[in-house]
Amino acid sequence: MDERFLSNTMLFRGLREEEIRAMLSCLGASEKAFQKDEVLLRAGEPVSAMGLVLSGSVNIVVNYYWGGSNIFGHVGPGEIFAETYAAIPGKELLVDVVAAEPVRVLFLHSLRLTETCSRSCPFHTRTIHNLLQIFARKNLNLSARMMHTASRSIRGRLLSYLSEQAMEHGSSRFSIPFSRQQLADYLGVERSALSNELSKMQREGLISYHKNQFTLADLPQEL
Repeated sequence: MDERFLSNTMLFRGLREEEIRAMLSCLGASEKAFQKDEVLLRAGEPVSAMGLVLSGSVNIVVNYYWGGSNIFGHVGPGEIFAETYAAIPGKELLVDVVAAEPVRVLFLHSLRLTETCSRSCPFHTRTIHNLLQIFARKNLNLSARMMHTASRSIRGRLLSYLSEQAMEHGSSRFSIPFSRQQLADYLGVERSALSNELSKMQREGLISYHKNQFTLADLPQEL
C-alpha cells in the first residue's frame, strides 16, 4: 500500500505513514481493481465499507424506474464514496457506483472510526475530523449542483457549471472531468441539445473548447 499517496488524501491528512498503516489495519482495509463500466456498488444493496479511489475514477449514477440514468457525481483519485451509506448499518444504496475508467479502490469500514479502538490509537480523532470535513465539502458540492440545474435553460446551466469550474481552477482555461454525455447527464439535459448549445456559445465567442478542455471569454452584459 502506498502510504505516501494516502497521506496526501483528505481522509488521512495530517497522519504519518506509520499511523496510516495502523489505521488501515483498524479499518479492515482491502484493495480491489475494476475495469471501465464495471459496477463497484449496486443500488438496492447495503454497504458496509466506504471506498477511497487510489487510481482512475468512478461515477455515481442514478437509475430511474422507467429507464434512463443520470450522473450524480464523479469521484477521482484520493476521494471517497459511499461513506454516508457505510455509516448507517443496513442502509441500501440508492445509486450505482460505476468505474468511469480502470480504477483501483481501497475499501474501509468507516464505522470502526466511531468505535473504541483496542489499541487506543491517538490519531483516530484526527481521521474522524478529516471525515467530517469531507462530509461538509460534499454537502457544498451538492448545493452547487442544485444551483447548476436551477436554471430552466441549457445555457443557464452551462454558464453556472463552467463559471464554477473556472473559479475552482483559478483560471478561465480548464479541463472538466466529464465526457459530453456525462456532462449532459450531470446537468440533466439531452446530449444533442447540450452539444448544440455549446456550439452556439462557441460561435458567439463566449467559449472555446476541444473535448473536455474549455476556455471562457469575457461575458457580455446580456446573454
